[in-house]
Amino acid sequence: MTVSRRAVIAGAGVSAAAAAAAVAGGASAAPNDQGQKGIEEHGSAPAPFEAGRAVVVSILLYDGMTALDAVGPYELLNYVPGVTMQFVSEDGAPVRMDSGLLRLPATHSFATAKPADVLLVPGGPSADDTGRRTVLRDWVSRTSGRATWTVSVCTGALILAHAGLLAGRPATTHWIAMDLLGSLGAKPRPEARIVRSDQFVSAAGVSAGLDCTLWLISRIRDRATAEAAQLSIEYDPQPPFRSGHYSTASETTRKTARTLLKGALKR
Repeated sequence: MTVSRRAVIAGAGVSAAAAAAAVAGGASAAPNDQGQKGIEEHGSAPAPFEAGRAVVVSILLYDGMTALDAVGPYELLNYVPGVTMQFVSEDGAPVRMDSGLLRLPATHSFATAKPADVLLVPGGPSADDTGRRTVLRDWVSRTSGRATWTVSVCTGALILAHAGLLAGRPATTHWIAMDLLGSLGAKPRPEARIVRSDQFVSAAGVSAGLDCTLWLISRIRDRATAEAAQLSIEYDPQPPFRSGHYSTASETTRKTARTLLKGALKR
């Protein structure tokens, strides 16, 4: 008998949830039963979804974005039962990544995308310029207005800020864009990896985007489902170096990174 990976993960999530329910005296695991490490929270979070409710996630695609900002969360969400994802570009055509070598296909255009429960906006070297485009900015604003959660990864926060969604709100982004985020009306939180302000969630970079997605899964489902998705992709980060945050990187590393990032903007 052939068993799909998703079926295995679905079974694991059910078993873990059942075990948690037994400990709680028969009550199901609460959707907000998740670890809070690394999450800075402000305001009121949206009410949890009903158990088993179908969830639609729209992931924005645009030229010059960073692939992992979208593909990383996609990989985790792919192991959540009842979640449907759509990759949405302006015209439904594939988009070029920041490397110039890779393209990601879209499943929908702005006109054909279904209403989303979650909007995820990835970052990239072109995020600031992209956020200034009226058509894209308006679509993000409309889609966010109908969604329960709006999430940005890395400089995706700049696009949300251009759309006026982060005005006066605490938020984080990639370290190199922190001042720009502030100039667009947000309240930058440079030491925070993940910030929630009401229904808006921002993650600082690629790895924070994965952590943020796990946190989000625990909100739209429960902790057991998030942990099963984490194990499914064996996400167990143990980097050999401690230069992943600006505060822990040496000045030499900071200068080199700035040079590399300037090069990315020119591609």
